Amino acid sequence: MKKKQLNRKPFLKRFYHKNKGRFCLALAATLLYVAVNLAISLLMQQLIDVISGNHTIATLPQLAILAGVSIVFSVLFSLMSYLSEPRFYARAMRQYKDYVFGELTKKGISAFTGEQTSTYVSALSNDASAIEKNYLETLFPLIQNILLFVGAFSMMLWYSPLLTLAAFLLAFLPVIASMLTGKKLAVAEKAVSDRNESFMATLKDSLNGFSVIKGFKAEQAILRMFAERNRSAESAKEHRRKLSKLINGIAYFAGLTAQLGVFLIGAFLAVRGMGVTAGIVIVFVQLMNYVIRPIAEVPGILANRKSALALIDKVSEALSNNRRDDGRDIPSKLSDAIELKNVTFSYEPGKEVLHGISARFETGKSYAIVGGSGSGKSTMLNLLMASRSDYGGDILYDGTELHDIRAESLYDLVSIVQQNVFIFNSSVRDNITMFREFDKAEVDAAIRLSGLSALIAARGEDYLCGENGSGLSGGEKQRISIARSLLRKTPVLLMDEATAALDAETAYYITSSILNLDGLTRIVVTHSLDETLLKRYDRIFTLKNGNIIESGTFDELMAKKEYFYSLFTVSQA
Repeated sequence: MKKKQLNRKPFLKRFYHKNKGRFCLALAATLLYVAVNLAISLLMQQLIDVISGNHTIATLPQLAILAGVSIVFSVLFSLMSYLSEPRFYARAMRQYKDYVFGELTKKGISAFTGEQTSTYVSALSNDASAIEKNYLETLFPLIQNILLFVGAFSMMLWYSPLLTLAAFLLAFLPVIASMLTGKKLAVAEKAVSDRNESFMATLKDSLNGFSVIKGFKAEQAILRMFAERNRSAESAKEHRRKLSKLINGIAYFAGLTAQLGVFLIGAFLAVRGMGVTAGIVIVFVQLMNYVIRPIAEVPGILANRKSALALIDKVSEALSNNRRDDGRDIPSKLSDAIELKNVTFSYEPGKEVLHGISARFETGKSYAIVGGSGSGKSTMLNLLMASRSDYGGDILYDGTELHDIRAESLYDLVSIVQQNVFIFNSSVRDNITMFREFDKAEVDAAIRLSGLSALIAARGEDYLCGENGSGLSGGEKQRISIARSLLRKTPVLLMDEATAALDAETAYYITSSILNLDGLTRIVVTHSLDETLLKRYDRIFTLKNGNIIESGTFDELMAKKEYFYSLFTVSQA
């Protein structure tokens, strides 16, 4: 099977978007640092040879002036680095995380039916920190090390090709060993990311399900699971640290071997009078630091950068799944009807939930979907919102198959109110408007129709809802969800047990208000079999075991005295 090609370029570009000025200033500081340090090495050689009485290219006063100039430039590059590097890193990471989150928002509603949210929590926290440390913050040290290596090596060749050859031979084999070892670091870094992701998922489940854990006295079992995930994550980090230590140890051995060997060989050449002075031997030791440091650091830096790129590839792959970028736009109004033709669906292979469902929902009309628990009502409604694409048959909006419709275009046409409501830790108004601006009259109308007037009167629109609506009752959260959908004014409204958390009087008021709206196509999954409301629907579809077994008006279905009649009669008992 051909491996999926990942494109990390858009992610890397975010580091430099509107950030090139800071990058160039930091790069200039790095170049200046290299130039000053190489100049100081040359200066040291000249000073030592002046003291030794050897021939030099400058006098002592001239060397003193050059020393002063070097100090001034060292202050300059330090200031440039102070002003540019931290700002470059901050903007780069801000833009990178904004881009990742922006791409996440482009995924379809089905994104998390088969994915873990912890993947993205980890990508924007632990993984982002690793990318910042191992990729971004190694950029200028890598450039600095390479330039110092090239500059120092060039000066060494100029001073003594023979001594330079000896230095190269002494350092060559350990460097190769270090670089080969460094390849394993990318694998170790990905393992750390995967284990952290699993740990985050366990932590999230434990906190979200805390009441269940306490209610079933499962503390010890959950603690064991938490401890196991924690141990696994820390073991992966331990392995990565050991690899880093091994790489650095090999690099240190390479540097030490090269430095001592060059010093001994240089001393031998100086004693034999083979064109090497005391100043050259000393400067060689200084230049060897600039050769050794890259030998010691660059393999580790490259390994770290490779491991960071693996994390970028990981989030790139995750973001490429469950995308609905393709398809075409459709009008944001329903002209004719929504049709389901022989629609089948399975969550698991061989276990169909829907069996050849066919139904027609005409524009501007109201439809109720009723049936027992597990009959497929919610699944049917979710498929209309493109929650899954792996269904059989056809789902048509004015004749256009759902697979061919771009997700954003579909959401302009249809909105849904579900049983499970998420509330943001923000004000009531923000949760109704979803942080967008609307005309006050429109917001007030949505508040009135959804039964939120009493809450607003008691607490105000600026009342803070708490984490996932912890400051609200279940009914209040449900009303906010209904208000959101009404405010959007999409031509089609889907409601999945939307009034289940409400008292009978409020549920009746809200459902009646929605049925009173003109021009709205309503498809309502309901458990409440209220005769007055059911008579207002243009058609009722009755589901049983994934099949539509009856459809018609309330009076027609009651006259048949079949399954719907039984459901209604039992509900009135």
